[in-house]
Amino acid sequence: MAESSDKPEEAAEATETVPSVAVITDEERELAGKALLQFESGKYDAALNTISRLEETRQNDHKVLHNRAVVEFHKSNCTKTDEFRQRLQTVCSQLSIKVNDLDGLEDVDNGVLYYNQAVVRFHTRQFQEAANILEKLFQFIEPLEETLARKIYMVLIDLYLLTYQAEKALHMVSYFDKMLFDPPSAGKSKEGAQDKDKDKEKDKTPESGATPAAAKETAIETVSPNEEFRPLLHQYKARCCLLAKSIKACKREIKAVINTQGMTSTTIFLKANFEYLRHNYRKAVKLLSSIPDAPRMMELGEWIPVMFYNNLGCIHFYMKKYNLGAFYFKKAMQENDNRAQQLPKRESGQILSGRPLHTLATNKHYELLYNAGIQLLHAGRPLAAFDCLIESVQVYHSNPRLWLRIAECCIAANKETPEEESRGIPSKKQMSSQGVVGSGFHRKLVVMSPSQKGNKFTGPSGQSSAIPVANLEFAAICLKNAAMLLPEEAGTKDAGSAGHAGTGVQLGGHSLDSGDMFDGSLPGDSGCVAAPPGFPLKPLQAASLRCSVLACSAYVALGLGDNVTALHHAQNLLTQPSLSGSLKFLGHLYAAEALISLDQVSEAIQHLNPDNISDVSVSLPGTVDTTAEKGKGSDEGEERESQEALMFTFFPTAVHSQNYPHSLQSAKATLMFNLASAHCLRSEFEKAKKCLHQAASLIPPNEIPPQAIMLGVYLELQSGNTKLALQIIKKNQLIPLLKGSDSNAPLPASNTPPTPLTRAKQKPRK
Repeated sequence: MAESSDKPEEAAEATETVPSVAVITDEERELAGKALLQFESGKYDAALNTISRLEETRQNDHKVLHNRAVVEFHKSNCTKTDEFRQRLQTVCSQLSIKVNDLDGLEDVDNGVLYYNQAVVRFHTRQFQEAANILEKLFQFIEPLEETLARKIYMVLIDLYLLTYQAEKALHMVSYFDKMLFDPPSAGKSKEGAQDKDKDKEKDKTPESGATPAAAKETAIETVSPNEEFRPLLHQYKARCCLLAKSIKACKREIKAVINTQGMTSTTIFLKANFEYLRHNYRKAVKLLSSIPDAPRMMELGEWIPVMFYNNLGCIHFYMKKYNLGAFYFKKAMQENDNRAQQLPKRESGQILSGRPLHTLATNKHYELLYNAGIQLLHAGRPLAAFDCLIESVQVYHSNPRLWLRIAECCIAANKETPEEESRGIPSKKQMSSQGVVGSGFHRKLVVMSPSQKGNKFTGPSGQSSAIPVANLEFAAICLKNAAMLLPEEAGTKDAGSAGHAGTGVQLGGHSLDSGDMFDGSLPGDSGCVAAPPGFPLKPLQAASLRCSVLACSAYVALGLGDNVTALHHAQNLLTQPSLSGSLKFLGHLYAAEALISLDQVSEAIQHLNPDNISDVSVSLPGTVDTTAEKGKGSDEGEERESQEALMFTFFPTAVHSQNYPHSLQSAKATLMFNLASAHCLRSEFEKAKKCLHQAASLIPPNEIPPQAIMLGVYLELQSGNTKLALQIIKKNQLIPLLKGSDSNAPLPASNTPPTPLTRAKQKPRK
């Protein structure tokens, strides 16, 4: 983390390669060595004077031009990035080199040129391009100089971790480990040393004076000179385990990092992240609170207060303290803005120049906006969330999850809040208190119809719906964008089995199954979908996200009155292979509503059959239930729980609404209430009354929706039972005798006997 992030900025120091063209004199070789020593000691003016003397005799030598560009870049404190990038491109053009098309490395010394190109891309957040360059350079790493090879390893590991490619990062760590402590040439030298030792032992005499203490001293002297990189290796392994969510291996590597480095800020962040994955949120908060505020912003580009508040916001999100988490994200944005103002201003007319290279990617403004938007959406503040997410979409426009979240903000903003519903038809009590008109024989009770309210956030007339406004029209556009960014449905058929393929990877003596790794490959590698700034979507997760998009699209189309489109989305949703029980319930409900609006009541009744649903959970079919593992306290259970928890973030927020059925019986009752309405449209009042009574028997009386009570009033009026209709309105309950509170209440006039469900709910009289 902290130690590895500053390695790329040393890329330009790789100038120790002496220009080696066909003809080079001893004087030129001496000047090149002198320039190198002056550069390493920080005497950049003297190094430039020496390089100028070299240029007098070697004007067209690309290595001299490259070294001049590197020295001048360091002389400017690594701030003239635009000029340095242009000079590197000039050298490449002179050699007819295309950085993105590296077929072969004709000159080993040109590896420094490719490396510096990758480093510039690294610090300007062009991670994939930088990785492509270094991956091609990695194929020719054996003949490269050892210092340059080490830097290539470290930058590649950082790039894989930043792009969520845990498996590739782990393989690169193992290569780096072998290069440092078990190089290919070391085996031969060890064998030769052993042969020499055997020969010495044969020639030894008692007078030789060899003692065990002397042998120990010799062993101490042969310690590998690369031991200083061992703490960094443990740190890389710990980060790979955190990314792969491998709890056991991560625990061991965290201990190794603490033993080798102590409780530094980097170590505390790693351990807090580890406790966060284990759901020990209070311990993670306690660890984060012990981080010292080291002022290393200009040296390493690390803003510890920003990371501190951001991590606190993430922890409180999973503790379901959304408003407190939003407060911490606000603090993180304030710290980020304050630190950004301390950076030098960019030069006029330049894109990157004016600031040190390692500080170009330190501004986390849009990442924090994204996090704050998600937090505010869950906190029930959709308009504030919309403002945050619509700004972050300027950078993360390729993220399908972000477009879905913006659409959810629009849906939540146009949904009635409890305060607004209290002025409409939400409560059964207020339906009987709308008012009375007339007097005497003409006295009538006025009740309000539970009709849908109009769109609250429609833009001005004639305004394009593409303008970002929190209305349903803009939500439809966002959902179309999300659907276009997702892969074709055919690619998700074998997603379940593909997630567990792969070979085992060794990490410090512990085997990790690559199927459990979160291989965040970009599109085209393994069917994953890039979703910056978060984890890429694996095929199964992309399939579940498509289901969420279809469910929201059907809801939005119904709200806009486009019943044909709503029916298409609902039917498409019901045909998805990876469909949770909750979204299946919503699909049948939305399809029935669209069909009723299209006057296709018979088809709607088929969707409203309670037997269509057997589950209303948000988990995907085939996933492991982790509730049984919580009580075990084992690391395996914690690991599986942390992996499955990711799946719950890809469903519409409507699933978690207070109006959503909390049980299977409640969901069946909702379908039967709507089925009763469908029978009313066909004038099948007896069937409607039977469905209504059965639905009411499935849920407590206080959970019966007001629309169902109004439907009961309508059915009784159709049957001519005016007195019973008045009793329903006055008592605000569907069946007055259900509570047994009024013995004088009239019995239903219908000859239909009570169903077993209704009879079972009746309480015996005392």
